[in-house]
Amino acid sequence: MHHPHVHTSPDALYPFDARGIAKRFRHAAIFGALDTLNAGETMRFCNDHDPLPLLAQLEARYGNRVRIEYRQREPGAIVIDFIVQ
Repeated sequence: MHHPHVHTSPDALYPFDARGIAKRFRHAAIFGALDTLNAGETMRFCNDHDPLPLLAQLEARYGNRVRIEYRQREPGAIVIDFIVQ
């Protein structure tokens, strides 16, 4: 019997550092990453500013399928968990 190989991290938490991605590609990269996650998995998003327009887009695109939880919210250091439901 063949089982598909699934890449999951032990705690189902995947870091995503937006600071190294060109600004014009960021939102597409974030949506692409979120689209690959399964229920119960989390993307830990790091950025240098509070991405309020992005959060509005996430809510419009995913609704209650993605929960947003701030882990750190300081000037220059934003960490947000995007938790797939």
